[in-house]
Amino acid sequence: MNAFILTGTTGPDSLHPTTLPTPSLGATDVLVQVKAISLNPVDVKTTHGSGMYGRLKDEQPLIPGWDISGIVTQVGAEVTQFKPGDEVFGMVNFPGHGRAYAEYVAAPAAHLAHKPASISHEEAVAATLAALTAWQALVTKANVQPGQRVLIHAAAGGVGHFAVQLAKDLGAYVIGTSSVAKREFVLSLGVDEHLDYTQVRFEEVLPPVDVVLDTVGGPNLVRSAAVLKSGGRLVSILGMTPEASSLAEQRGATATAFLVESSGAQMQQLADRLADGRLRAHVSLALPFEQLPDALRQVESGKTQGKVVVTL
Repeated sequence: MNAFILTGTTGPDSLHPTTLPTPSLGATDVLVQVKAISLNPVDVKTTHGSGMYGRLKDEQPLIPGWDISGIVTQVGAEVTQFKPGDEVFGMVNFPGHGRAYAEYVAAPAAHLAHKPASISHEEAVAATLAALTAWQALVTKANVQPGQRVLIHAAAGGVGHFAVQLAKDLGAYVIGTSSVAKREFVLSLGVDEHLDYTQVRFEEVLPPVDVVLDTVGGPNLVRSAAVLKSGGRLVSILGMTPEASSLAEQRGATATAFLVESSGAQMQQLADRLADGRLRAHVSLALPFEQLPDALRQVESGKTQGKVVVTL
């Protein structure tokens, strides 16, 4: 099979096409013929020697990537929920070795869900790591409730555009930040209030909120903690600083950081919402598999609206 392997830490230039044997299956795995792959900022970081590189550097060949959508061609002896011919999607083995940059992936059945027939493989694969991150942040960590005020930073981004839709589905009042260039897109997602981060400092204009989802990190964490209500929650996907944690505590709130983990059951929750239209994936760029390094450079630019995918 064709695959990309990572041979260094100089970014997308360290990805090289190669031919490898089709992976073998464990008893609880399924073999997926990949039709689409989604790319994420963690993919970029890993090619630069950070991200997941430290966990994976001793595994050879190192095949990056975690997000796949495709067709089951074979199932392990203990797999009952999938059969050959089924269309599936999911985030595979995160934060381990996903091996997604390949024509075939041996994936744990427990990390996959059935792809809704109403959406394409490109739309499905876009709603994997990014959408699962939004789900775990808002549902598992923040426990968002109807009527709560939720602030979502970088609302036009991969995680952000899913988080806006999920927060609205949970019944929240949603405030989203982005540049003015992405305002109309963010409004189309359903935000109740948009803030242009280049023109206003959100902590100076917002009344206190119940939940903040921070996908920016750095100084933004303390600023986010400053707008929390008593009992509020700041959830970050980019780590937490002592200063932000301390300020949240002073306000009677909590500040936590987390790393998304693979979950087929939660992927199915997302699949249900993709199927009935409550959740939509925005794919800003789709390139063929052989141009995967170029697609990753687009993610690296930090200017992506929605998601970048590659197709096979």
